[in-house]
Amino acid sequence: MNVLELSEQEIVRRQSLQELRNLGIDPYPAAEFPTNAYSEDIKNEFKDEDEKREVVIAGRMMGRRVMGKASFVELQDSKGRIQVYITRDDICPDEDKTLYTTVFKRLMDIGDFIGIKGYVFRTQTGEISVHAQSLTLLSKSLKPLPIVKYKDGVAYDKFDDPELRFRQRYVDLIVNDGVKDTFLQRATVVRTLRKVLDEAGYTEVETPTLQSIAGGASARPFITHFNALDQDMYMRIATELYLKRLIVGGFEGVYEIGKNFRNEGMDRNHNPEFTCMELYVQYKDYNWMMSFTEKLLETICIAVNGKPEREIDGNIISFKAPYRRLPILDAIKEKTGFDCNGKTEEEIRAFCLEKGMDVDETMGKGKLIDELFGEFCEGTFIQPTFITDYPVEMSPLTKMHRSKPGLTERFELMVNGKELANAYSELNDPIDQEERFIDQMKLADKGDDEAMIIDQDFLRALQYGMPPTSGIGIGIDRLVMLMTGKTFIQEVLFFPQMKPEKKMPQSTIKEWAEIGVPEDWAYVLRKAGFNLISDIREQKAQGLQQKIGEINKKYKLGYEKPSVDDIQKWIDAAAASATTPENAE
Repeated sequence: MNVLELSEQEIVRRQSLQELRNLGIDPYPAAEFPTNAYSEDIKNEFKDEDEKREVVIAGRMMGRRVMGKASFVELQDSKGRIQVYITRDDICPDEDKTLYTTVFKRLMDIGDFIGIKGYVFRTQTGEISVHAQSLTLLSKSLKPLPIVKYKDGVAYDKFDDPELRFRQRYVDLIVNDGVKDTFLQRATVVRTLRKVLDEAGYTEVETPTLQSIAGGASARPFITHFNALDQDMYMRIATELYLKRLIVGGFEGVYEIGKNFRNEGMDRNHNPEFTCMELYVQYKDYNWMMSFTEKLLETICIAVNGKPEREIDGNIISFKAPYRRLPILDAIKEKTGFDCNGKTEEEIRAFCLEKGMDVDETMGKGKLIDELFGEFCEGTFIQPTFITDYPVEMSPLTKMHRSKPGLTERFELMVNGKELANAYSELNDPIDQEERFIDQMKLADKGDDEAMIIDQDFLRALQYGMPPTSGIGIGIDRLVMLMTGKTFIQEVLFFPQMKPEKKMPQSTIKEWAEIGVPEDWAYVLRKAGFNLISDIREQKAQGLQQKIGEINKKYKLGYEKPSVDDIQKWIDAAAASATTPENAE
């Protein structure tokens, strides 16, 4: 990277980096720096009457107030922030005061990692602090942080643009209070979930992420190519079919917490890569699974929030069991007045069209009912509600309802207007399952690109016999949103999928060379604001020479100054060229 591609502050920091090395200070030392205390623990455990406590702490310098021979530093470690008091004579007890006057005051910057050895005390203003007796530079920061400033309780220079926050999560975690807490709560959700399942006696397993058939759900997959086998493969859309194979193999209960991938849209509730927990337990049905799920979610909410309630979008949502149970066709009738019971596909489609819905001939009965529920019902269920007894057309992997013809033993859990979980009394009749797969293939033939593909190996496994089983899938990202009160899924993903970064159009160094501009001066022209060759066409040669000369002088580049005649040739060549933003990089 050419130095002129950096900001002015970045250039200064790199100059400081070199000065540190010239002083014999390694800005990135390899040696261990053993710490024995954390900021929050120091403040929580301090008592004025205790003997002086020696501590060794380390962290990022987030603020600095220099007052001659003494300074205050705000140090941020993994648990919080603490004030450090630094004096010249304490960290430089000998005659050489370079460490304080040159290194600390001039060559160190906000964002640098430092190590402090000292003792804990309370300042005259009452703030618990660390009095430094030695200072070590542990890592030099070359990019300036967007430091939030506060005045009269008002925050300035916030790092709050969602595009930047989600793309540069590392900066978001450093400068924005509460972001790290969200992800610590996420860890509590997963840890508690795993603890409940483990204590119930179920086994955590891992199944393939790269699959020859994208099965277990109705979704559009990501497709890749396996060179060794010259075969197209799919990123998994669900773990279901592999986990059921393990139930066939004799496990009592198995679960997996892992990534699924669906080649669909991105919005505030969806990310193409998401985390899901799927659980399958033999000899259980969907009624048992509803009761188990209620207790599971109540336990998680208490672990995260200290109580079974959480405020979300202005609503107090209670995860305390039991939850309402409502058949899906009753829910549609309740919200629309239309009874889907006994209706044909054509009749349901006609009602959808009458309501102005965007439906077409590729949608089967199940898809139409799903669209109706999504349009009129889903968003209305704020408190946890089990929507049950889905039509068979919507549930190709679900056992037929024991007493309601045409329906299946399935539920979806709705919370705050969104689906959180999907569960079945699992279909274990291999002949019925094969017929359901065939029906799905017919939908695919009609143009439904989310219809399931027949998994012959899964059918073979079922033919060996699978015991009565109940299974559930819970979206971890949505669960974390609910437990932390976040509105956007991007808030609970460290690194959500983002659109490509927009880059300012620039003519390439090669293109500058084609009109006679040497590489060094091409970077100087860019620094002066001329990103495209077309930008210099209207410039006066003498004025352009002055602009690039100022940059040459400011950054002490030492380049030989081009003549006015040379620059005029650049301008003439630029005017004659056909370079446009469309063909620039």
